[in-house]
Amino acid sequence: VQLVESGGGLVQAGGSLRLSCAASGSIFSIMGWYRQAPGKQRELVATITVGGITNNADSVKGRFTISRDNAENTVYLQMNSLKPEDTAVYYCNAQRFGIIYWGKGTLVTVAS
Repeated sequence: VQLVESGGGLVQAGGSLRLSCAASGSIFSIMGWYRQAPGKQRELVATITVGGITNNADSVKGRFTISRDNAENTVYLQMNSLKPEDTAVYYCNAQRFGIIYWGKGTLVTVAS
């Protein structure tokens, strides 16, 4: 299984980015995004089930939107109104039959 993230980069505060994660293999029951800022633990950003049920961290509600394309086995994270505190490495996560897979991460830097 491979999870390949893309879409990270440098953006000014208030700007937008869209992350993508393409997964190999069969469809995953849950896909999502986590992030890890320097010196902090990895934390949940958002997840989405194969049926489209989403779960979002309070810190991103109203600003980030997670979606997925089951036919392409791809999950997206649309990030709007970005803040400097959103700066982190964003990791794609996928779960299937109790097994969790991680991507290598993509860096998002929000400049103030």
